[in-house]
Amino acid sequence: MLARYSANMPCSRRDFLRYAAGLTAAALPLPRLLAQPRFGATPFALGVASGYPAPDGVVLWTRLAPEPHPGGGMPQAAVTVGWEVATDEAFRNIVRKGRETAVPHWAHSVHAEVAGLDPGRPYFYRFHAGGAVSPTGRTRTAPAAGAPVERLRFAFASCQQYEQGYYAAYRHMAAEDLDLVIHLGDYIYESSWGRNHVRKHDAGEPVTLEEYRNRYALYKGDADLQSAHAAFPWLVTWDDHEVRNDYANDLSQDREPPFVFLLRRAAAYQAYYEHMPLPKRMQPKGPDMRLYARCDFGALARFHVLDDRQYRSHQVCPRPGRGGSSVVSAADCADLQRPDRTMLGAGQEQWLFYGLAEPAARWNVIAQQTLMARVDRAPGPGQSFWTDGWDGYPKSRDALLGFIAAKRVANPVVIGGDVHMSVVADLKSDFDDPKAPVVATEFVGTSITSQGLPQKVLETWRDDNPHVKHADSTRRGYTTVELTTGRCLTRLRAVYEKVADARVRTLSTWTVEDGRPGAQRS
Repeated sequence: MLARYSANMPCSRRDFLRYAAGLTAAALPLPRLLAQPRFGATPFALGVASGYPAPDGVVLWTRLAPEPHPGGGMPQAAVTVGWEVATDEAFRNIVRKGRETAVPHWAHSVHAEVAGLDPGRPYFYRFHAGGAVSPTGRTRTAPAAGAPVERLRFAFASCQQYEQGYYAAYRHMAAEDLDLVIHLGDYIYESSWGRNHVRKHDAGEPVTLEEYRNRYALYKGDADLQSAHAAFPWLVTWDDHEVRNDYANDLSQDREPPFVFLLRRAAAYQAYYEHMPLPKRMQPKGPDMRLYARCDFGALARFHVLDDRQYRSHQVCPRPGRGGSSVVSAADCADLQRPDRTMLGAGQEQWLFYGLAEPAARWNVIAQQTLMARVDRAPGPGQSFWTDGWDGYPKSRDALLGFIAAKRVANPVVIGGDVHMSVVADLKSDFDDPKAPVVATEFVGTSITSQGLPQKVLETWRDDNPHVKHADSTRRGYTTVELTTGRCLTRLRAVYEKVADARVRTLSTWTVEDGRPGAQRS
């Protein structure tokens, strides 16, 4: 199990944290290289993926795991993994190839950073190791910097509690005509909860690195999830359940000492890196990992992918003896309005402002975890707010929306997840003023499987939140977005998550016109 610090240990608290959180790969001795690996089963049982497309390249991912549960089934030795990129699915025209060394410290994961490709075109890729060949993946490079782009199609998704449903949504997503997928967090769930389970976690709540690896192996073993990874390049960010429900910075809802929680966070962050198509610059260093990133698609779109967990201030006015979220009366929780409280941290906020201020693209898509629009949850007089979302950090939200308005940022569209409901909302400079200008548009996607609040609860909020144009917690699924120079077309797609072969349908379609923030039902 995870080591625990004691005052009797012959080292300082800082030394203990540095040791227990893990060393960087560069500081570790090189493992022996297994020249001729032999696998009893396919080492590519967790599939393949690509991500972070650039005009000249992309990140290719896989993890060698012939026995995914438990541990992966690999020896404590390094293994050479080859990769190939071709213009055709038959690999008759291989344009790039190379080798990576998969090492035990990173769970034999591979993050191959391919360069030298042509911009704005599809490619096929595969891996091979020890005579085994992986499934074929399809990816796409980004258009050249500043290039005119006629159309971009992407999907976004979040919140895929394994026990609460099947991943039929991903099977349908894989069949869509898309250029990109964005995952907005809660890729795994550390805890078992909810009703009407259709399958089960294979172990209790993860704490150690090995336990987090096993949880990812369970989720990534799903064939429908693998198909969506293999079909398109992904951009990803995390939310709370990749570590622990409602954690904020160095504090979990259980309120253990921060340096103890950081040991768990280090394990969780490493497992996340090992299982996502992330560039090597994002390798975690103990409990720290810079995940926020920017991705451009020619002159049409700039994506700002945020991390609202690692750097945020702790939630205010928690329940007695607990950390994490609560719903509080605005009148009874003065700390809500403290100007020093932050959702993103000063460094990330300034990075975001800089990227938004550049006139780089027609559309600015802010990809973050949760609901940004204010939601007063107290029907009638008085106001109450949920402290784990942006409502718990109103000054941080005011700063962002104020910056967008002051700088006249081009076509800001905020996308989110986390709350297990689909939401379409106007983001305003002043939510208390019905006449205040709309400065951005928000689309929150429902969950892949995770259950939502009762719809009757959402209905009680309607009159006090007129800027929320749509809110539905009854459906599971994903969201697709089509960007052109003239409009943003968003479709809310839904499945019945309790049935493995469920069909998909479009619940509603929304349009944002170029230069006119605010979505209208199509």
